[in-house]
This record gives sequence, structure tokens and C-alpha cells, in this order.
Amino acid sequence: MSFHELAHQYIDGEWLTGSGSWDIIDFNPYNGEKLCSVTVATAAEVDLAYRAAERAQREWATTHPFERAAVLRNAERIVAERVGVITEMLIDELGGTRCRAEYEVRAVRAFLREAETQALGPTARLLPAAVDGKENRLHRLPIGVIGVISASNFPFLVTMKTVAPALALGNAAVVKPHQNAPVAGGPLVADVFEAAGLPAGLLNVTITDSAEIGDTFIEHPVPKAISFTGSDRVGRHVAATAAGLFKRTFLELSGNSALVVLDDADVDQAVRAAVHSRFLYQGQVSMAASRILVDRSVEPEFTGRFTAEVAALKTGDPRDPEVRIGPVTSGFQADALTALVDEALARGATALVRGTTRGNLVGPSVLTGLPDDSPLLRQEIFGPVALLVPFDGEDEALRIVNDSPYGLSGAVHTADTERGVRFARRIVSGMFHVNDTTVQDDPLVAFGGEKMSGMGRLNGAAAVDAFTTLRWISIQHGRTAFPF
Repeated sequence: MSFHELAHQYIDGEWLTGSGSWDIIDFNPYNGEKLCSVTVATAAEVDLAYRAAERAQREWATTHPFERAAVLRNAERIVAERVGVITEMLIDELGGTRCRAEYEVRAVRAFLREAETQALGPTARLLPAAVDGKENRLHRLPIGVIGVISASNFPFLVTMKTVAPALALGNAAVVKPHQNAPVAGGPLVADVFEAAGLPAGLLNVTITDSAEIGDTFIEHPVPKAISFTGSDRVGRHVAATAAGLFKRTFLELSGNSALVVLDDADVDQAVRAAVHSRFLYQGQVSMAASRILVDRSVEPEFTGRFTAEVAALKTGDPRDPEVRIGPVTSGFQADALTALVDEALARGATALVRGTTRGNLVGPSVLTGLPDDSPLLRQEIFGPVALLVPFDGEDEALRIVNDSPYGLSGAVHTADTERGVRFARRIVSGMFHVNDTTVQDDPLVAFGGEKMSGMGRLNGAAAVDAFTTLRWISIQHGRTAFPF
């Protein structure tokens, strides 16, 4: 299993070369090494993938749940057996550190284990009726074929979060990985399921771009749902296009999360959580805490410790076990982050830590003193830049946290856990955590955002609701008296 071997389209159980007129080049973002190239799929190949999924899904939906569960169990075993190779591939393609890659593989295995149990869940309920002699049966059925548009930051996990439960519940899927992670977000997943014994056609991968296929991936008549992870700008287009065709959408979009340090917080723990929440994978995580809010009573102590921790983070080769900050995904992004910091400083912000930029390596920065109307406080910062914001009391903290168009994740630190829970309940956000990091995912717990951070929920029971539909079948055992 290598980048070259996986650099193909995967349609109806066959590894194919795309017929488009150009190639997607997959580079190592740290050293610029070319990992592979993939000739893009055309709209015709997207059609082949969806039609193959449609054919295969009809039989898969009638397969015994224990057979589907066995495939998921095999997939988890294969990931476990290949953990070393997969970890190395994630480091090379994504530029993340080893501990970040290892976390992603562990999470994928957890989601596969949960999907195995989802395959064996209840498929029907018997409900009471308001009429004598009537029996109500509520059947849970797969929705059909799901189109998956994956992300570039945790592509192996993001794809698996949809594909694994969808397959477990009797659906089929077609995946379009992000062009910055064309292998980890698609062919790697297909290779695992092929080895696990998944029948041909149930999982297909089309590596392409909207420049080649336009909106074909979303507009195609076969998929009944679209699962998209990415920016709110693109997500808005996906939602509008799919809604016009009555397709379900599950959107995990941008974030502007805040980590809040109240006056009674354990400062050491809050500092560690804040560093992790902001700088995991160079801050290229939608749940990352770009805003660190600190009560003024503990601000001096927190700021001193936080800036010392951030300044000590080593930037460089992600294969170096001492490195905590690897490269961002591209030179364009590195330049944009540098310009963002420069502009903030020009508008009056102060740099407590100022990282330097070398190629795709962007050192961490910590800014404070931003004016209340700074647009930087209300936008997603996809990189290693933290904003320190002091506040006076809980009410002001709540106002600042909610003063954002986004509502994905967040955290609050306090010695009183129930105080933290009360605080969290007042935040308009899909997820909020007490005395922990903002970056969390759990295969059992509903995952998703509010406001411009997304629509719909995945994981656990939410995934079952997402990828199935309900059909009511009633039986009248007696004779019904009709009014006419």
C-alpha cells in the first residue's frame, strides 16, 4: 500500500485512471516532495460511480445485519494491522505530527467499532394505535446512496465518520476527497473496505474538482443525501443546491470557537487545554479555539504561563518527535496567515508571541489588545494564531462568546463544574465542554454545529437518524367502520 498504488479512482470495485484532461498533484506540505498524481474523474465517471452504488445498494439493504457488521469488524481489524503504514501516510500527506496522525487512526478504529454495533441496531418498532384492532409498525430503512465530500485536515476520519455508519445501516456511498488530501480522504478508505470484504459498488471514490465536474456530484439524481465538511462559504452553496433537489444535507462547517477561563479556574489545566485547543495540527481544525477568553482576575497569571508554553512550541519537520507545529497545507495559506497577523498589528493589536514564516512553516503567534469591532474576533482562523481576550465576569464572557456568526464548539474552565454546565447551556453552539479542550469527537455523541457552523448531526444515534428513513406500515385486524 503506497501513494502510487492508491492514486486511482475506485469505481464498482475497480481501480481506474480518470479520463479528465488534468492531474491533481499530491505534495508533502513540509518538504514539497511529490507523493503522487491523479488524473481527475469526469462527470461521466461520477455518473458511473453513482450508478454502481445504486445497483449494489439494493442487495446490500437486504443483507443480514450480522454480515454487514462482519465487514465493519474486518475493516477495524485491517486498520489495526496497518496502523504503522497508515500513520506514516497521514504524516506525509497532511504535514501533521505523529501524535496527531496516531490520534486520527485511533478515532477511525473507534468509529468502525461503533458502526459495527449500529449494523445490529433495531430495525422496527411496534407502536400503539388510537383505533381498536390496529397494529402500527415503524420500520427503519436505509436512505440509499450518500455523496460524501470530505475535508483536508482529518480526511481519513472525516470520510469514515459518514461512510462507516452509512454502510452499516445498509446504504452505499460515493466519496469525493479534498484535492489537498486525495489519498487519505478516499482511496485509503476504499482500500481498507475492499480488504474487509465489502461487495463491489457499495463504496466508490471519485477524485476530481468542481472545475472539472461543476455541481454534478451534488446534483446527480442518485444520491439521497450529501455529507459535506469544509468552509461555510462552500457549505452554503452545497446546502442551497441540495435543498432545491430535496436531498438531505449534513454540513460540518467553519468555526470560531472560544475557550473561556473563569475566575476560579485551575490555571495550569486551562493553559494546557488552551494550547492544545488552539495549536493541534497547526490550528487547522474547525473546532480549534481561536479565541482564548480570560477573566481579568487571573489574566496576568494565565497570560504569562500561556505565552511561555506557546513560545516553547517547536516548529519544523512533523516527523521530529519534538515538533509540535508542522507545516500548513500550502504557501498560499502561509502567506494569508502572515498577512492576517500583520494587519491585526497594524490596527492596534499587540503580539505577545510572534511566529516567523519559512515556506509552509508558520510559527505560532499570540495576539491581544484587539478592538471589540475587529473582524478577526468573528472569523475562522485556520492556522496557529491565538487571540487573547480579557473579560469582566461571566455575563461579559457569554456576550463575547456568542458574538460570532459561528457556533461549533467551545470550552469553559472553572472549579465549579455545575457553574460550567450553566455557562455552557447559555452558549449558542452545537458542542461545549467543561474543563477540557474544544477539539473533541466521540463516536457515541451527536456531533455538529449551530448558526454558520453547520446543519444536522452525525455520530451515534444521530448517525442512525441521518442515514435511515422511517416507514409506517399499519395493519387493521378487524373491520373498520368508514364514515361513507
